[in-house]
Amino acid sequence: MDALVLTVILTSVPLILAATGELIAEKSGVLNLGVEGMMLMGAVAAFAVTSLSGNPYFGMIAAACAGGITAGVFAIFALGLATNQVATGLALTIFGAGLSGLIGAPYVGGTIDGLTVIVVPFLSDLPVLGGLFFKLDLLAYLSILMLGLVGFFLNNTRAGLILRAVGNNHDSAHALGYSVLRVRCVAVIFGGVMAGLAGAYLPLVLTPHWSEGMTAGRGWIALALVVFASWMPSRILIGALLFGGITIMQLVGQARGWEMPSQFLSMLPYLATIAVLVLISRNRNFALMRAPAHLGRIFIGTK
Repeated sequence: MDALVLTVILTSVPLILAATGELIAEKSGVLNLGVEGMMLMGAVAAFAVTSLSGNPYFGMIAAACAGGITAGVFAIFALGLATNQVATGLALTIFGAGLSGLIGAPYVGGTIDGLTVIVVPFLSDLPVLGGLFFKLDLLAYLSILMLGLVGFFLNNTRAGLILRAVGNNHDSAHALGYSVLRVRCVAVIFGGVMAGLAGAYLPLVLTPHWSEGMTAGRGWIALALVVFASWMPSRILIGALLFGGITIMQLVGQARGWEMPSQFLSMLPYLATIAVLVLISRNRNFALMRAPAHLGRIFIGTK
């Protein structure tokens, strides 16, 4: 049972990382649907650099840079050139999927040594909880740390207040002298860095190999997770564990020979995502209660 719970926790880590980054981007008023593409770029960068250097921590840095650069491309078009954010995000996903497949082609079939487990002294000796929460890898610890820091940043700092002000009314924020485009650009790049790290988690921890499209829709689940959490950092952890558990359910079902088509079991995480979004959308007031008022709206200004 402990092994199953630990697997759910590890499966949730990339969702937490990607959703945390997307939360910051959306809080600034930018809807970036390119999370899947940025995760793929992070995954291939992590695998390639780790394969060449033999150091998975270099792979982490490369993944963060790859995700940030990919997000920068989105920022150039969606913010600098004021293109439609939805169309640009979809294009970014297609671009990331294609480019990552091209870069990763020479690495198909190869394996790497991923991140090692970091044991927290004393706390790791606790019964049950010690083995579940204090014997994890660096990215797993980082995901929880970043989620907590983002929550503190948004609710307890002046910079977080400015970010939320830009997302809620960019015209008023601009009138007060804040640089809307600069704030949004930083938020988008941060989201890209987090998505890159989320992608890196797949080859560095979950499956130590590279395969084209290995994110398997996790970027879309992370996008839905932000809505599920009502743009609140505290709820992202709960949602990630829920979706992670459903993802593991399909593997458990296949391993135990449940009498249902394997294709249906593979669909479970995405069916759950659709079901959650449908339930939320039925109550429009609840769905929009905490959504940034100017989410997805184009801002055209000099700064």
